[in-house]
Amino acid sequence: MDPLPGPRTLAQVRGARPLNSAVALAGPHTTGPAGFSFAEARMAAFLGRDTVLVDPNPGPAATGAALADAARQLGADLVVLLDVGGDVLAHGHEAGLASPLADAVLLAAGPHVVAAGVPVLGAVFGAGCDGELLPEEVAQRLEELRAAGGTVSELELPPTTLPRLRQAATAVTTEASAMAIRCAGGDRGATTIRDGRRSVQLTELGGRLCLFDVDAALAGPARLAAALDPAGTLEDGDAMLAARGIRSELAYERDLAAAT
Repeated sequence: MDPLPGPRTLAQVRGARPLNSAVALAGPHTTGPAGFSFAEARMAAFLGRDTVLVDPNPGPAATGAALADAARQLGADLVVLLDVGGDVLAHGHEAGLASPLADAVLLAAGPHVVAAGVPVLGAVFGAGCDGELLPEEVAQRLEELRAAGGTVSELELPPTTLPRLRQAATAVTTEASAMAIRCAGGDRGATTIRDGRRSVQLTELGGRLCLFDVDAALAGPARLAAALDPAGTLEDGDAMLAARGIRSELAYERDLAAAT
């Protein structure tokens, strides 16, 4: 939907209410360049209230401080960093890994949220449902997190929430979250997303919400997030991944833009 490579800066966003340099509130009419509608704007329309829009370009330390400031302004007592799929816990060598950059920056922002006085919690929903890490790879990373001294809580979604989630997935363009909702509803087996380019295994774990300690994730499986320079920018993070031979979603988007 977004014709330009890379995440938008808040300066490129129209119709949002900035809370600080990296966090804004998106309403139903919030748009980016060329007028595309953010997923957060579609969710705002579905919920009937504003949603949070985060600019990761400043990097872990600055984004973390901004998230804590936004939480205080909004009267929130907890920041949840939720990834759909589980690639936020990637080592970096996984064959299906395709979008490690933004995930790594936001997870690495977690300790800076805490340092600014707001608790933070990590979460994975829909293990393997984005077609990147396999469900068994996500399960292995969760075990590594436990081995690093962290707590992992696997929660079943109450069946009464599924109709509402299905409605949300219809209102907001999503494939990975839709697969996770199918898992929670009991669907199992192989399917595809991304016009058949990615395979997904629908599993029991894919339908669970897995909550975890961010510090333990950084000390254990989340090697890419742990390797980021806290004071660096998203561009610096992309350069770090490239130096390790890891291709990011930013590189993919730039190649796609250059070819069109």
